[in-house]
Amino acid sequence: MFAIGQQSPMFTQYKYSQMFINPAFAGMSEGICINGLGRQQWSGFKDGDGNNVAPQTFMISGDSPVRALRGGIGGSITQDKLAQWSDITLQLSYSFHLDMSIGTMGIGAGINLTNRSIDFSTFSPFQDGDPVLLTAEQSSMVFDADLGLFFRSPDRFYIGISATNLLQTAAKKLTANDVGVMNDRTLYIVGGYQFILPNNPSFEIEPSILIQSDIVSTQYNLSAVVKYNNRFWGGLNYRFQESIGVMIGMTFKDFRIGYSYDIPTLAVGIPGSHEIHLGYCFKIDMDRSGTRYKNTRYL
Repeated sequence: MFAIGQQSPMFTQYKYSQMFINPAFAGMSEGICINGLGRQQWSGFKDGDGNNVAPQTFMISGDSPVRALRGGIGGSITQDKLAQWSDITLQLSYSFHLDMSIGTMGIGAGINLTNRSIDFSTFSPFQDGDPVLLTAEQSSMVFDADLGLFFRSPDRFYIGISATNLLQTAAKKLTANDVGVMNDRTLYIVGGYQFILPNNPSFEIEPSILIQSDIVSTQYNLSAVVKYNNRFWGGLNYRFQESIGVMIGMTFKDFRIGYSYDIPTLAVGIPGSHEIHLGYCFKIDMDRSGTRYKNTRYL
């Protein structure tokens, strides 16, 4: 059996999934940072038999600058579940940092390993004894590669472009006990800008955009977040022709917590989606080429 992967996981709070979508982001925050995201899309959505088939995605990522490597390292573990399908992906990345007068350019590369399992025992064929359909859980595994660029200017803006599953590697040996896997190559463009209100510097506005495409389909996210004292924030995300997301969050010392709820606009009757973010960043005082950055707003 051969299977094409579904679209890569998506997050409304995509600012905290940078390590997942772009290997060049590794170490760009100049701290040891851990981010976790949990998303339940279309919460409570059920199939015709009453089974809960709402897509669920869980991700944990971490990255850190490494002075000896002139850059940073990072990685992520992601589980993406959709009805009978379950993908577990491990990513490892390295980013070379090039210091410039207005910011830092990261040039990143990474590898990923995806294990996909399908529980065929939960399928309901139209006729009993379908000779094509397997009757137990099967799995398969593939390696692939990621590439990316990420530029950030402290206290101003950031922009990144990347491609994951670049090789679209497929399992070559397909047997009755092996499910063929080929992940979709996915392209990402992300960017954001920070405006600090001149008359009230306690408030900061950050518009951002994420474009995600596997060529067959393209997804557009437009967000705007308002921060107060770099501690509390709230905002909106519009996913083109799909949903409007409401986001809130706060920072306590080096810890962050955020929540978002997506209101579907695609069709009537589709449940909303919940998403939770947890993060921790331990700042590292670094001095690169005489320029010292001590900013964690891009985490």
